[in-house]
Amino acid sequence: MQTLKSFLAAALLLATSSAFAAETLKMGIEGAYPPFNNKDASGQVVGFDVEIGNALCAKMKVTCEVVTSDWDGIIPALNAQKFDFIVSSMSITEERKQAVDFTNPYYSNKLQFIAPKASNLGANNDAIKEALKGKTIGAQRATLSGTWLEDNWGDDVTIKLYDSQENAFLDLASGRVDALLGDKYASYEWLKSDEGKNFEFKGEPMFGEDKIGIAVRQGDPLRERLNTALKEIIEDGTYKKINDKYFPFSIL
Repeated sequence: MQTLKSFLAAALLLATSSAFAAETLKMGIEGAYPPFNNKDASGQVVGFDVEIGNALCAKMKVTCEVVTSDWDGIIPALNAQKFDFIVSSMSITEERKQAVDFTNPYYSNKLQFIAPKASNLGANNDAIKEALKGKTIGAQRATLSGTWLEDNWGDDVTIKLYDSQENAFLDLASGRVDALLGDKYASYEWLKSDEGKNFEFKGEPMFGEDKIGIAVRQGDPLRERLNTALKEIIEDGTYKKINDKYFPFSIL
């Protein structure tokens, strides 16, 4: 009898372990925001966000799949259960908290203008605002930078919003906008490219740090699992290895 009980207990443990090991989570990512997330030549989604997401999944001992989504619809897609969490450089804002829950921040961002090196926009943001009056500033739609421009400079400049940051950069390079306001670290990557070599940061970063979090459906216990995994990859050095692959400074 004892042998039978031991066998049944072992079988139950194996079944439970197998079920947990087989858990698959889907992570929602835009796939158009280098170096954080974009598609390589083979169509595979790569970048900082993907590597952080995969590291978290490894800590949680689950299999993760990438599901891409247009930025405008990424929160509705999460709530429609197209994926289980969003790891796509999403700013934590009070407005978004009405629709989703966020983990602890996994990096801190800043907003800053970029414009042609030859443009004389002044040394500070007040001077930049004066210099850009009546001109066109670009930003990605449904982002903190786009919202900030509309709320603060909408009466003084023409604001052109884009469905992706890549398209915003294309218009800046083509001279169809006079400046862009965007995430500093995404702009930093673009400025190193051939297309961005004649452009530079202007003024100082806008308001305080922009905290970036992972979004889950409201009330989902996955939030705490992700927070635990995030703490672990920071403590064991995994986060730093990923950070150092993309940036010569810490963005945590």
